[in-house]
Amino acid sequence: MTIKQCVKQYAPLLKEVTHIPAKEVEILIMYLLDVNVIYLHLNQDKTFTKNKELEKLINKRAKHYPLEYLTNKVSFYGETFLIEENILIPRPETELLVEKAYELLKSIKNPKIIEVGTGSGIISIMLAKLIPSLQSIAVDINDDALNLALKNAKKHKIEHQIEFIKSDLLENISEDIAKSCDMCISNPPYIADDYVLPKNVKFEPKNALFAGNKGDELIKTLLEEISTKKIKYFYCEFGYDQKKSIINFSKKFDIKSLEFYKDYSNFDRGFLMEFNI
Repeated sequence: MTIKQCVKQYAPLLKEVTHIPAKEVEILIMYLLDVNVIYLHLNQDKTFTKNKELEKLINKRAKHYPLEYLTNKVSFYGETFLIEENILIPRPETELLVEKAYELLKSIKNPKIIEVGTGSGIISIMLAKLIPSLQSIAVDINDDALNLALKNAKKHKIEHQIEFIKSDLLENISEDIAKSCDMCISNPPYIADDYVLPKNVKFEPKNALFAGNKGDELIKTLLEEISTKKIKYFYCEFGYDQKKSIINFSKKFDIKSLEFYKDYSNFDRGFLMEFNI
C-alpha cells in the first residue's frame, strides 16, 4: 500500500474525532517515518512499510486519544516542543499570555520572573527566547513536568536562563527570592471539579485541570502568596466565567491596576495585575 492509499484508507476512521482526518493521518505517517511534509507529498506514491504501527496509532486516536501524545510533539508560538503523557498539552490561548507578558518585560532591564505550574515549560522558554536577558524560576509540583520542561529548555538552548524547582505554588520560594522577581506568571488549573471534560481532554492530568468547587481556588491562593511575597506583577490565565470573582477577591489587596483580556473566541481568558509595592 502506498502512502496516498494509507491516507485514503485511514482518514474515515478519524472523521468523528477531528475536522482534518486526512491531515492527521499524514501527521502520524510523518511521525513514523521521521520525515517532513515536503518529503511526504513528493513520495506519496511510494510503498508504506509501517502499516501495523500506523494502524495502532489510528485506533488510539479514534478513541479521542490526543494526537500530541501520540507524536510527542506540540506546536506553540510557532515553535515545536516535546510533550508527554501526564503533562498538560499547551493551548493556543496561552500564546496571548506570553504576548502580554512580553510587552511588559521587554521594557525592564534584565527581567526576572517566577512561573507557577510550568508544565512542559512553554511560557518560560518562549519568554527566554524572546528576551535573552530574562531569567526565570519555573516551578511545578509534578516531577514529570519538571523533567520534560528541562528537556524542552535544552532543546531550545536556553536552559541557562531557567531554574526549575519543585514547589506547590510558591511554597519553596523564599520571600527574598520572590522579591527579586518582577513578575509571577501562571496558567494554573482553573476548571471547577464538576465540569464535564471533552473526550480528548480526559486523557490529560486532572491535577493540571481541576482546581476546586468553583475552579478559581488555586488562583486565589496564589494571589495571597504573591501579595505576601511582594511580587509587583501577576499575569494569569483563568476561566471564562471567573472575572467577577477575581475582581471581588482582589479588593482585599493593595492593587494599582487590574486588566482583563479575551481569547480568540472572545471569552474572558486572563488578567494582568499590578500591586502597589
